[in-house]
Amino acid sequence: MKNRIVRAVAGAFILISLLLAIKVNVDWLWLTAFVGANLFQSAFTKWCLLEVILAKLGVKD
Repeated sequence: MKNRIVRAVAGAFILISLLLAIKVNVDWLWLTAFVGANLFQSAFTKWCLLEVILAKLGVKD
């Protein structure tokens, strides 16, 4: 369950930041880069802050 939530939140952040970059300011692409970098590092370290937060909220795997 946590993995699905993490993917959904990451996807939503990317889509929202792309929309904001088109409609508001291109600097919103930095949010897209941050989310992508976080996904990339979590693939190697197997650590994701959102998973830690979800675990503390009681969301099970």
